[in-house]
Amino acid sequence: MKKFIAAALITLASCHMALAGEPESLFDGKTLEGWKIVTCEAEVVDGAILLKAGNGFLQAEKQYGDFILECDWKALNTEMWDSGIYFRAGDPVGKFPWPKQHQVNMRKGQEGAIGGVDKGKVSALYKPGEWNHFKLTVKGETAELEFNGKKAWTRKGITPAKGNLCLQAEVPQGGQFLFKNITIEEL
Repeated sequence: MKKFIAAALITLASCHMALAGEPESLFDGKTLEGWKIVTCEAEVVDGAILLKAGNGFLQAEKQYGDFILECDWKALNTEMWDSGIYFRAGDPVGKFPWPKQHQVNMRKGQEGAIGGVDKGKVSALYKPGEWNHFKLTVKGETAELEFNGKKAWTRKGITPAKGNLCLQAEVPQGGQFLFKNITIEEL
């Protein structure tokens, strides 16, 4: 009986550890399930999300507070590109169709930048015409970005404590974007 109880406790502990701290896929590579399309066009092409047309965003159906988000992205326009990832964001305010706060930018010359950081230094980590990788860690009031495996910045004063996660579509001004391998680990 003691062996059975010990085995059951080990199994329960293993299951708990497997669930806690495991990255969850936000994109299955086949559908846009789990995302809400807001004033833009998006579809799945060759296992990636294509932000196809319009000014708007894809919004994850769930809000997030503390997390580690990882994704691969690629700008398809070779002359100008503009997109971004919003985190802990509210709803759009005013005439622009995008949330107001906390954007990791993907605009030409500002790739990986967030307000208050050296845009040129960060965008030097960008690989034109290739897949790029972001690892965004948000915990408490601090956010950090690793861009293609290198630390890009740390920023404090990130509020509110929870909000929307969005992929920005700014196709008329910046062309189409692809996103894949999107995972999130809640902390």
